[in-house]
Amino acid sequence: MSHDIYLDANATSKVLPAAASAALEAMQACFGNPSSSHATGLRAKATLDDVRARARRVLGAPSGRVMFTSGATEGIQTAVLSALCAVRERRAAGLDAGDLLIYGATEHKAVSESLAHWNRLLDTNLTLCALPVDGAGRHRLDLLRELAPRAAMVCTMAANNETGVISDLDGIAAVLRERAAHAYWMVDCVQALGKLPLDLANSRIDYAPFSGHKLYAPKGIGMLYVKEGTPYTPLMIGGGQEAGQRSGTENMAGIAALGAVLAALEEGDTFRSHAELAAMRARVAAALEEAFPGIVYNAPFELALPTTLNFAVPDMASKELLDLFDAAGVRVSAGSACSAAKAAPSYVLEAMGLPRWRTSGAVRLSFGPLATEAFIDEACARIRRCGQAARHPALSASRLSGDRRGLLQVSSEGRHGWILFDLDANTCVAIDPPAGMAARLAAQVRDSGLHMLAVLGTGVDAAGVDTRATLRAALGLDAGEQGTLGWPRDGGMVTLADGSAAPAIAVGAEVLVRLADEDGSGAAYLLGHAVGGRLDAAAVRLAFIGGAVMADAEAQDLSRLIDGGTVLCHGLDIGGAPCTTAEGLRKAGHTPGEARQLRPEGLDDFLRMHADALLVDVRESCELEAGGIRLCGREAQALPLSRLAEHLDQLLAARRPLVFVCRSGNRSARAASCLQRLGHPQAWSLTGGVALAGAR
Repeated sequence: MSHDIYLDANATSKVLPAAASAALEAMQACFGNPSSSHATGLRAKATLDDVRARARRVLGAPSGRVMFTSGATEGIQTAVLSALCAVRERRAAGLDAGDLLIYGATEHKAVSESLAHWNRLLDTNLTLCALPVDGAGRHRLDLLRELAPRAAMVCTMAANNETGVISDLDGIAAVLRERAAHAYWMVDCVQALGKLPLDLANSRIDYAPFSGHKLYAPKGIGMLYVKEGTPYTPLMIGGGQEAGQRSGTENMAGIAALGAVLAALEEGDTFRSHAELAAMRARVAAALEEAFPGIVYNAPFELALPTTLNFAVPDMASKELLDLFDAAGVRVSAGSACSAAKAAPSYVLEAMGLPRWRTSGAVRLSFGPLATEAFIDEACARIRRCGQAARHPALSASRLSGDRRGLLQVSSEGRHGWILFDLDANTCVAIDPPAGMAARLAAQVRDSGLHMLAVLGTGVDAAGVDTRATLRAALGLDAGEQGTLGWPRDGGMVTLADGSAAPAIAVGAEVLVRLADEDGSGAAYLLGHAVGGRLDAAAVRLAFIGGAVMADAEAQDLSRLIDGGTVLCHGLDIGGAPCTTAEGLRKAGHTPGEARQLRPEGLDDFLRMHADALLVDVRESCELEAGGIRLCGREAQALPLSRLAEHLDQLLAARRPLVFVCRSGNRSARAASCLQRLGHPQAWSLTGGVALAGAR
């Protein structure tokens, strides 16, 4: 792609050109310490005072404290510390101060964790209480009314960072005025600046933290408003800066940059209006609905900021969507940037009572009030391209070899299943489909126009039984023979390498053989080309063994029927990989191999030194459709990680250097580690993937 389409503005934003210029001016020409009494210091002090005065006008805060901080987290800590110190003093004086620290169940973790931290350190022994929200993400005012008389402090947001839902601040203020006159109220205003009207001095709000980098100022600068007469305790003491409110030499570059953003807000001719932003959101929503039929929005637009869309797509995990968007050069997120790295459902959406598929599959798309029509045009075009790519059939001919027979790995929550298919024969077989994937796999089979011969299991995953039954039902298959896990009734028999006979079905030109336990409770499956009704060990191409690690007795029994090059496909990772070879398993044991890493800055030299090296793109087929990878003048060859087992024998036979690449380096490391453990002498992973390589 020629450039990124950045749609993660709720996480952070680029710096406004005027803000960058102001910061540079402050560093080069107005670099004085505002506490110094000479002319250079006085000029810096004048800048500081000017930005503070502008902040007061923008925030509607002619009175009270307005101080500069390092960002919202510091502002939250300071507000909580101040309130709890005041509560402790009221208690010591015998006054009622309340015993609850109430915070919205969808607040940023900086709030709840700060409350717990200072409550413990100050030994105030208050009870933390999460205020529930309704299905739209708004605070339950009926429950707040019940809890308010016991409240020492109440913490809510102006607008939620994940969903964009705007809090009913007037409703909360009315409850607090009536039922909790003594409670201190902090409102996280991080997402409000530049998007919602602010009139803090005329509100019930006691503390309001802000963060500059959410609205085109640099990281490391923020503000804290404290209502006049509200208790205040400095978080940092030392040099007496900020009139003794916050010690430490002021960040003049950040303050000057924030001042430029505040000037743009005050002048009113830089940022888009609410109506313009709402119209842009409507266009983006239309593109999403066209791209992903069945999409569900996780917050009602009429209650949310016009710059935020939080959505989920049935049968698509958030990681898949993020990878797909990223391949098209569209940067979105799975929620708060502070918690998105943790593989867990969104606690914000869980608090709203949304079903698991929406809480774990959510994607947040957000843009800022600097967005232009041309930017939205390109965003919508790429979103539609993502939708087209998502519909690319996963069960398709190999991009690497062109072979029309294939093997697709399907994974969910740490378990792996397999779809074996032959496009020429128009048939496929499912083995150990992971729990919860029946609907999606059925859609993939239908989209590919294939006939499912059987839905099989190895018996190692009891939870998979229901999935197999659901998948068979979705595809209109009968249950198969009783006790044989869906094996077709019309199968034949073949002779194996040890002379024994076993049931088999044809999958294109090959046969799939079932090896059942004596009691029929478990099975393994072999795939290969039979000649004259006999499947020799050397002809067994794939073995589906189910469990992560075979017992020695099982391995010994299987070794009579396969050779060292047979690819073993299992249900859990061995050494970090879902597949290995019989020979590789014997040699490497089960110890994970650490992939050889190739730094992006060394890739060009490596490829010049190794002209025969193969650059391998292991992103999935839909990502490949959305946008290919070209590095150092070379187009990467496509081999999705989910098709690695299919090509394992070919890759091991090719002794040329292999450089695996993906979006971030995680999937490429898994591929390189797998090949390396199996004895490939030069299997490499590109560190950081194209995310770092493209930044060079």
